[in-house]
This record gives sequence, C-alpha cells and structure tokens, in this order.
Amino acid sequence: MQPSIKTCPCQVHPLFTPVSSALTYSNCCQPYHDNFYQDGTDNSEGARAESAERLMRTRYSAFVLVKADYIVATTVPAQQALLDIEAIESWAKQTDWAGLEIVRHTPKIGKRHAQVEFKAYFNTPDGLQAHQELSAFVKIADKPTNKNARWYFLDPTVAMTVSQKQPCICGSGEKFKRCCGVYLAN
Repeated sequence: MQPSIKTCPCQVHPLFTPVSSALTYSNCCQPYHDNFYQDGTDNSEGARAESAERLMRTRYSAFVLVKADYIVATTVPAQQALLDIEAIESWAKQTDWAGLEIVRHTPKIGKRHAQVEFKAYFNTPDGLQAHQELSAFVKIADKPTNKNARWYFLDPTVAMTVSQKQPCICGSGEKFKRCCGVYLAN
C-alpha cells in the first residue's frame, strides 16, 4: 500500500505508530522535487537539500512517486548519463513502498562527503521487507565561484571507467582514490 500524497512518503515508517505531526508532501519533499524542471535540469531558484539526509528523504519520496528525472538529477553529474531512466521508473512502479527509516546520518566525513544509513521498506507476498543501505553523498559547489553547493548521491552500482589516479568525478580537483573513490570502491 503506497502512502497518501497528503503525508509525505519519507514521513511514513511502517514499524512505528503513525505520528499525527507527520509532514505533508507539500511541506516536505515537494519543494525539492519542484526545484527541477521536467527535463531534470536544475531550477536554481528553488529549494536545495541542506543535508545528505534531506537529499536521501527526497530521493526516497521520488522513488515512491516515480520521479525518475529527480533520481537522475540528484546523482553525481558524472554518473547521470550512465543511469537507465526506464529501469528506474519500472523498478519504482513495481515496488510496493511501505516506508523509510533513517538509521544513522553522518553529516560530515572529510571535506565534502556524508553518509546516510537507511532502511526502505516494501511489501512483498511474503510480508514486509527492508532494503538496508549505507549511502554516500558528496557536496559539489559551482566552479570557480565555489557557491551554490548541492548534495549529490554517489551511486555504487554505476559501472564507471575511472582510474584511481584520475581527477575525481565530483570535480574537487583531488585524485579519485582520495575523494569519491573511497565510497565507490568495489
């Protein structure tokens, strides 16, 4: 059973009693989703996730609401063209989402990275199941002004041809092995 659009999908937790103060979609993830145009490009005037946890919540809601363009747009730019938007949409539609639990948020790891451990719950014929993951995020600022910083998801499932000594995919100027490579290592 998918949650009502009135309650934001990221506010639903299937193992806890529903909280009467749960945020509505319009007061939670919708401003972030609306920050992107239909083609996935950024509307620089809109809301930006202020933390990796907030981005994780908006991405979960985007899966529930089948907003694949948002999923792509919030993945690190060097990985975006490698994502299969049809597969993302198909998987999101086929999953009977049941809720989200943020297990732990580590807001600062190094200069620009963060981690969010979460459980995404879904219903199956065998009952409630959970996908648990420790996700990595990177904060990227516009060059050369170093302004308009934005959080992005580092997708460990994307096959990339990057050597450990190449410049990092996030544009930090550091070598990949010392920056995002730490979080994308096999």
